[in-house]
This record gives sequence, C-alpha cells and structure tokens, in this order.
Amino acid sequence: MTKDIFNPEVGEKKVSFRRDRKLQWVEDAYIAQGGGENYLSSTFNFGKLRVILWLILIVFLILVVRTGQLQIVKGEEYRQAAEENRIRIKDIKSPRGLIYDRNGTVLAHNVPNFILQFTPADLPQDISVKKDLLTKISDILGIDTATLQNKINEKPPDSFESFTLYDHIPYDQAILLRIVTASASGFTLETGTFREYVNDQNLAGVLGYLGKISLDQWKTLTNYAFDDYIGRSGIELSYESTLKGINGKKEIEVDSFGKESKIISEQKAQPGKNITLTIDKELQDTLGDALEKTVSSSKSITGGAAVAIDVNTGEILALVSNPTYDLNKLTLGPTQEEYEALNNNPKKPFVNRAISGEYPSGSTIKPLIALAALQEGVITPTSTVLSTGGIRIDKWFFPDWKAGGHGLTDVRKALAESVNTFFYIAGGGYEDKIGLGVEKISYYLKLFGLGSRLGLDIPGEASGFLPSKEWKESAKNEAWYIGDTYHLAIGQGDLLVTPLQVATYTATVANGGTFYKPHLVKSISDKGDNATIIKPEIIRNNFINSVYYEVVREGLRQGVTAGSSRALADLPFTTAGKTGTAQFGDNKSHAWFTSFAPYENPQIAITVMVENGGEGNVTALPIAKLGLQNWFSRHPQ
Repeated sequence: MTKDIFNPEVGEKKVSFRRDRKLQWVEDAYIAQGGGENYLSSTFNFGKLRVILWLILIVFLILVVRTGQLQIVKGEEYRQAAEENRIRIKDIKSPRGLIYDRNGTVLAHNVPNFILQFTPADLPQDISVKKDLLTKISDILGIDTATLQNKINEKPPDSFESFTLYDHIPYDQAILLRIVTASASGFTLETGTFREYVNDQNLAGVLGYLGKISLDQWKTLTNYAFDDYIGRSGIELSYESTLKGINGKKEIEVDSFGKESKIISEQKAQPGKNITLTIDKELQDTLGDALEKTVSSSKSITGGAAVAIDVNTGEILALVSNPTYDLNKLTLGPTQEEYEALNNNPKKPFVNRAISGEYPSGSTIKPLIALAALQEGVITPTSTVLSTGGIRIDKWFFPDWKAGGHGLTDVRKALAESVNTFFYIAGGGYEDKIGLGVEKISYYLKLFGLGSRLGLDIPGEASGFLPSKEWKESAKNEAWYIGDTYHLAIGQGDLLVTPLQVATYTATVANGGTFYKPHLVKSISDKGDNATIIKPEIIRNNFINSVYYEVVREGLRQGVTAGSSRALADLPFTTAGKTGTAQFGDNKSHAWFTSFAPYENPQIAITVMVENGGEGNVTALPIAKLGLQNWFSRHPQ
C-alpha cells in the first residue's frame, strides 16, 4: 500500500512512499513541516555533495594514472611475463646413436623411458594439496616423500623450467602416475629413452657408460639439457659428440595447470650417429667368460686381461678386463652404497686392465730383444750359447728357469724354450760377448711402442715404463748394474708394459714388421647409412730387416711344436706363441701368453695376462686357446 503526497500550490504529485515501519518517520516529518518541498530543500546539503564528487573525481584520476602506468610504462614487462607463463620453450632430446659390433650385433641401444617432471612455479600453492599429491606419487614409486620434496626444494620455486623428479619408471607405475598427474598442477609424465647395454659385463671396459651431466659440464657445453646424460668412460665418452646428436626445441602453449595444450613451433632433434666397432662380440664373450672362470677359481688371482687384434689392420677384435661391473646399473644410477662398494673394491673393477694395467712383461719381451740383437748384429740367426743353468757375475747368479740348463741354444730354440741365458748375453753381454746394452734395448723397445701410449680411441690408456740409467740414479740413488740389464732383457725388473702393448707388438711380429695403430671403431654412419670407414693407420714399418722377423717367427712356431707353448699343438690350424712368467713381490708372478695364427698367413693375435696367475702356460695359455678356437671355428683358413 502506498500514499501519494501532493504540493497544494501546483497540484502535482511529488513523492510516493511505501508505508512501512522503517519509513514511517519520513512521513511524520513531512506532515510536521507542512509540505514536502520546504522540507526537502531545508534538509539536503549540497556542500557535502560537492565533497563526494571531488572524492570520486580524485579516485577516478588515480585509477586513470595507475592504469596508464600499468599499460604504458610497464605494459611490455607484464605482457612479456604473462606470455612467458603461457608460452614456454621445451627441449627435445636427440636419440643417442647405437653401437654395433663388427658383425652388426647391437651392443648398446635405446629403450623407452618414463620420466616424471615438475615445474616449480606451477606446483600447487596450497600446502595440503601439494603434500597430498606428493604422498600419492611417492606411494606409487615406492620411495620416501621427503626424498621427492628435497629434490623439489633444490630448484628455484619461481622457475618455469621443467626438472626431472624421477626417471627409469616401470610401465605399471607410469600408468598410475599418468592418472594421478593428469589434473595435477606442476607435474607431467614424459616419455623418452635411456641407454641399455647387451651382455654389458664383458663389454664394460670397451663401451663405458652414461651418467647425468654435471652442473659445471652443463654450463660449459652447448647442446645439452640440464638433465641430459653424457658419456663417462669408454666409447660413450671418447665418441660423445658423435653419439649425442643435436637436441631440438619446441615452443608450446600451456594451460592453467602448466600442461602442454598447443605446439606453436618445433625444431626437430637430430639423432646421433651410429658406431660400428671392430670388436667381435662372440670372441669378446669367449675370452671374457674364460677369464672370469679363471679369476674366480682362485683366491690368489686378483684379475686379468685379454686382447685380440687383427694383425693386418690394427683392429681390436676383443678387449677384456676382469673383474668388471654392471654397465646398466651404473647408467640407471646406483645407490651411494653400491657405487662406493665398487669404487673401494680392492680388486679395482673400474680399472681397465687391458689398457691401464702396467705389469712386468716376463718372457713375452724376448721376441723384441731377439729382433734388436739380430738387427744390431749382436747375434746372427745361427749364433749359439751354451745354457748350463744360468750365468754368474761375481757373487750374483742369474738362473735359467730349467735346472741344469737347456744345452746348446740358438735364437730359435731360445724363443721356443724361453732360455734366459741366451737373452742375458744378447742383452747385457758376457765375458767376450758384447750385448745390446740398456740404451739400445730401450731404443728398440720404443720403436715397438713401449714406454708410450699407442693412441687407442678410448680414454685410460697407460704408457708403461722403460727404465734407464738416469732414472735409476735419480729415483733410487743407485748406479745401473749389469744385473739390471739382464733383468730388462728377460722382461723383469722395473720394465712395465700393458696387455695392449704386448698384443700390438705381437701383431707387428706376426705380419712381418708393420706397426699398426690399434683402434676400436670400424665405421661411423648416420641415419641414411652414409658410413665413414676408419682406415688402418701405420705408425711405422721397415725398421727391422724382414729376414729377422722370419727367424723370430720360426722360434715362436717352435714354441708350439716343441717348446713351452705345446698345448696349442693339437689345434686344427697352425699357431705360434710365447709364454711369460713375470715375477713380482715375494715369490709371486703374473701369467702371460701371447700368440698369433695361422702361422703361415697370420690373421689374429691374442694376448692374455692373469694377475698373480703363476706360470703362463698353465693359466694364460688355455684362455688364449679358447679364443683361437672360437675365431677359427667361424673364420676357417
């Protein structure tokens, strides 16, 4: 119900009020004043209205100024920040090149990998929501929530970069994570690849392994994401730039959860190149398994190595070191305890004994001493020495290994039966016979690559050691004696060599004097199978008369037919070889055996060394024999 109020003077309706309790006082006041117009004019304050209008105007001007500041002065900055929140650059990791053996067998390849990533700035701001989400993720992964939280805390909280929280996730866990993170802000499940090695135990020293790139590496290297993997040893390290490829990038638009909603532009990744090694996997496994069996058969044997080489190219057919380690476990990421156990193992599994181990050569050095003495005219192919069990110089006695001696001995017999007396005299002289002397011995050993690295195409190669008069006087404060020369001439004393060096000079003797640089990579090819063939590289040749090589080869052949290498005589192909027993410490010795076959037209040389293995013909020769059998069962003459 309403009541109409009129101005009596003009007869017009002025105001209409709805009758209720709250407005009753208005009507009563109006009646009391005797008319609406007089009442209204007397109670309305225009001064206050002006103040209100000024306040509104001031607020409006402030808003205009602030808006102008935001849009004009800082507009570009805020637009860029908003764009960065919406538009992001994402790395596309290049597929790593594959590694094959010489026959096309895959040795290292890439398998699918599920990766849980997080973007710090996109994570839920609500602590309880974030905690609940991490609890669900940790339950799926089977790890402690605190571990995940610590990883997150390591990154800048306002960063829009995506970081790896956990990788190498099994498929069943990845499916559950996909469900949990689908609507979760800040977390994404990505797919990628990781490295897997085939029969990695025997190939550890050759292939090497991958590890997460360090912060220092990432800062200095180009073409790497901060969570990339990089080669840590072996082929993976030395050919890192070849295998890596080139990472791509894509510009994406993300939604409010930080999830990719649209690809704006994309630069595709370029795959790494594939590498074919000179390694023959079957031969590698044969030698590796045989060496493992020998090493594990005795507590006194601490390790060993085996090297097989193509005598006509320098291609490494097998390169084995024992003890070894699990490449896949290292790439996946061992626990700190697992890594420390490997690193602190007294048998040193991380040492590649085939190229890094330095040992006295024992009698495997004698073919080189014979070649040097023949070349210098110290002996002739028909020179003889009477071995009666050793020679005496003053109060010192230098024995043969055979009590009573070997009788009348020429250079061929000296090699076949490993007659120390012959090489004592050839190296140091005796009575009226002039020997090579330490300087000439060192000179010729250097020509065959001793005392220096051979340049193998993986890291870790040692140079060995050639003693000299000057070194002994400086290091030991002692003069060089004739006994030092005698020891050097039979591979004892301070002389140190690597199994790779012995295999390489054995190949040089086998092929008649061409010293090839040993290498592990046979070819490199891209996605289109355009291959670059690695050609054999000759370090030197024609530095010893070829006639003398034939004399020495005959002596090594006699070692199989009638000497210390007779265990090879029953093979269906001809072989030549030299045993070695290298003494060290107190009544300890490393076992050596080096050989080549077939004798008439050599293809392959195999050298085996067993640490603290005793006599070469007992522990090292049987391993080499298995390797020769394997090779020629697949490569008949």
